[in-house]
Amino acid sequence: MSSLSTPDSALPLAGADAHAAAVRRRERRAQWHIAFLLVFVLGPIVVYPLARLVLLSLTGAHGLSLSAYTAFFSNPDSRGVIGTTLWILCVSAGLASVLGVALAAILFFKPFPGARLVTRFLELFVAFPSFLVAFTLIFLYGSQGSVSIGLQRLFHLQAPPLDFLFGMGGVILAEVVFYAPFVVRPTLAAFALLDMRLIEAARSLGANTWMVAARVILPLAWPGIAAGTILCFLLTFNEFGILLVLGSAHLVTLPVAIYSSATVDLDLPTAAAGAVVMLAMSLSLYALYRRVNRRTQGGARNGR
Repeated sequence: MSSLSTPDSALPLAGADAHAAAVRRRERRAQWHIAFLLVFVLGPIVVYPLARLVLLSLTGAHGLSLSAYTAFFSNPDSRGVIGTTLWILCVSAGLASVLGVALAAILFFKPFPGARLVTRFLELFVAFPSFLVAFTLIFLYGSQGSVSIGLQRLFHLQAPPLDFLFGMGGVILAEVVFYAPFVVRPTLAAFALLDMRLIEAARSLGANTWMVAARVILPLAWPGIAAGTILCFLLTFNEFGILLVLGSAHLVTLPVAIYSSATVDLDLPTAAAGAVVMLAMSLSLYALYRRVNRRTQGGARNGR
């Protein structure tokens, strides 16, 4: 009788083998899914275009060559373009970050009637195309805009008083207006994770508003603020629509230079080299953003 029955110790082993086999099947299925995405989705849409871009930047008259990169970096105009790009980036993204943090602080710590509506509008604002903001500024503050014409008629001026949009001033203004809301949301999320008891304790000990902000709020919320700021720099660096609408002939940035090289000069290797340089800089900013954002999410889990 006992020889025909299954030992009790064999039942857990059989269950463990079945579970291990199911796990292996799920892993193989997941690997097939990843392979399908790489071959049929990411391959033709992402991998192949990037590979062709890099290969085109390395193509010379006699095969593979670094001549396009040599021509790009040795050209004084290219160095000027990179300098202009970085200058606009630092000023625009810097001002947008400061404005975004200030707006988030007002909305969170000094709520007012309609603050929730303003927050929802800022969230909706990020869905607008950037060139729409540029055209809105033209309709308002251009030389023939409503505000400019109104000031001209009010003060009986011979010419419209506002004439700054088509150049660096207009580009910086448009980018600050458009990208400041991208900083507001991560900063609000960082403020929401603060322990308000620490802020109340600092105030009870006699700390004023600026001391509380510098000694308590910023040290605790800086990962979220940094993540929003880096995201603002990344998006501003890749901006093209505002530059195309408001940039003058003397204001050439790296995206505009790449576009001109490819469509006007028909110098595809040089355009590809500039695009690879821009891609490397964008990926570096994105890697920094991911690292800071992971730290923010880790702090949120620890806080919970």
